[in-house]
Amino acid sequence: MLHMAPAALVDHYLGISRLLAGQLDFRSAIRAVAAEVAHIIPHDHLDVCMLMVDGNYHTAYETGMDTAWGDVASAPVANSPIRSLLRGEVDYMLTDDAMADPRFHFEGAFKRPIVEQTLRSRLHVPLKVQGTIIAALSCSSQKPGIYTMEDVERACIIADLLAPYFFALRAAEQAQLSAIVEAEARAREEGLRQGALKLTEALEQERQRIGMDLHDQTLADLTRLSRRIDRLAKSGELTGAALEPVSRGLQHCMQDLRQIIEEAKPSVLQLFGLAQALENHLDRSVRDSGTPIEWALIDETAGALDDLEPTVSVALFRITQEAINNAVRHAQPMSITVRLRVANGQVEIETTDDGNGLTDRRRRIGGGIDNMKTRARLISAKFALGPGRGNRGTTVTVQLSLGRPGLEDDMATKDAQ
Repeated sequence: MLHMAPAALVDHYLGISRLLAGQLDFRSAIRAVAAEVAHIIPHDHLDVCMLMVDGNYHTAYETGMDTAWGDVASAPVANSPIRSLLRGEVDYMLTDDAMADPRFHFEGAFKRPIVEQTLRSRLHVPLKVQGTIIAALSCSSQKPGIYTMEDVERACIIADLLAPYFFALRAAEQAQLSAIVEAEARAREEGLRQGALKLTEALEQERQRIGMDLHDQTLADLTRLSRRIDRLAKSGELTGAALEPVSRGLQHCMQDLRQIIEEAKPSVLQLFGLAQALENHLDRSVRDSGTPIEWALIDETAGALDDLEPTVSVALFRITQEAINNAVRHAQPMSITVRLRVANGQVEIETTDDGNGLTDRRRRIGGGIDNMKTRARLISAKFALGPGRGNRGTTVTVQLSLGRPGLEDDMATKDAQ
């Protein structure tokens, strides 16, 4: 166990959060934070053992040493030396000498790396999201008896920092795998060349979406916390009272990450459609703001948006979601209106507020406007941003041509009904 002042520990925890931001795969994420973790818990081998979605298989992402654990793409949980932790049967695992500990040497256990690398001291804690175990963090040393319960407590804090980010990466990976399957099916129908093109586009869209969501919110908050720590360090005021706001800020960052995860696939959109999802988000955003903002969603499409492709619906939802968020957080409006309509062969979603307009500060925040433009380009939609009615507030408009054969006729029929 390393003896370290609380202020130094907080600095290393914040360092882990900063280093996670921008990492888009498991291996780069674990390798990026390894040095900061070593300042808190010394180790010769560090890995995160990720459970597959079905919970029956897992794979390890490691650093410090390359072992057989990292070479296997998928291994049964039943054969894992830490299966009791992955199954939730124990809250942690701690041993002074895994070479002799019978918990790691049951029949069929995949224990070869422990013996080959002489991994003696080992501690393992779970990574949880909403109470569900998604992975395990493991620290190992070739020296016996170096870990204590204090190290376990520190490892749990590190696991709480890693869990939402690794969950988001797993969600992105699953989305990419789904995109691959869909694109392969399309390739069989339309030819290998068209299928490969669609696959590349789907993967790139998913990468950009995850990157934009993490950049706009989490990275900005972590940068602000880092600057506050730097100021406290230079002023010499690293007291408990001074660090308390930083700790609160870190908790907010973790909550924001969880929110990004929860919104990765908006369930209301999937279950009830685009109009209901936007109304739900508008209501929640205004309610969470704690300010008396009047809002309205006007749907003039007669259910026609239900015929849009799922990927298009998600993109339209994200663009309008960002417009709503910008209005609520930065415009100080008295009212916000979202209007959906279908006219002249186009779907149009217009978000209008009567707030303080497009100030320079609002344009700079988070790159959200650029993200909306990018999402619109990815679905070949038109994006417009300008002053609201009577030159008050702001209006965000996205228009999408109904290019699918037969769709316009179906929508016209619904309008007539």
